[in-house]
Amino acid sequence: MILSAATALGLPATAARAELTNEVLLGLGLRMRPAYDGSDSNVIEPVPVVRYFGHPWFVRSTQGVLEGGARMEVTPGLNVGAQLAYESGRKAGDSAFLSNRGLPDVNPGASLGVHAEWDHKFGPMPVTLLARLRQQTQSSRGAQADLRLSAGALQAGRFGAGLFVQATWADAKSTGAIYNVTPLQSATAGLPAFSAGGGLLYTSIGALWGLELSKEWMVLGNIEQRRLRGDAARSPLAERTSGNYVSAGIAYRY
Repeated sequence: MILSAATALGLPATAARAELTNEVLLGLGLRMRPAYDGSDSNVIEPVPVVRYFGHPWFVRSTQGVLEGGARMEVTPGLNVGAQLAYESGRKAGDSAFLSNRGLPDVNPGASLGVHAEWDHKFGPMPVTLLARLRQQTQSSRGAQADLRLSAGALQAGRFGAGLFVQATWADAKSTGAIYNVTPLQSATAGLPAFSAGGGLLYTSIGALWGLELSKEWMVLGNIEQRRLRGDAARSPLAERTSGNYVSAGIAYRY
């Protein structure tokens, strides 16, 4: 699905190290993203850059979710585990569309889940396939499942790049928490009432990049285009069906 290109010196791409190796990283970055998926407004926020794998504990922010927990290797290259993750919400003040219609915030929360991750190398190209299930601790917020494929793609001196694709599914509670319009909200906001079902929530494709500043320090980031699917895309709250995520940060490599 993703092919390698010009992996100089046979090394994994610098950017891919943030997602495709077990190196320990700690840093801070900035991210520009939609106020919520489907919003025509953008926000800029600080984000952590962290990746640590011990035995059995781990914490990472490099695979789409800030999460931590425990995992174990069941066979070479295949790990399974359980995690606690941060789940974003929806702040009406970040979106002119929501605030002008008096629609409420959806507070951020947390999820508990399980995952399986397969790491392999095809020649010099590292590949990771991650399957993850997340159930929000607030039961009314529902559950989501992710399938993410990442691969190193390019190494040119100290600069490197990788690619990833992801699909995320959600149940009706999870989709509805962000995209439902209740009859009461419909009457006050001037929008049609809408009740979302479950299914494919979004797909995304993106590129990772990184630049080594020294043996310890590196600058890294990613660019992702995310496209809403199913009932989320059909919701009256979806001003658009696609949005971009752009981030950059600096990290210390231990």
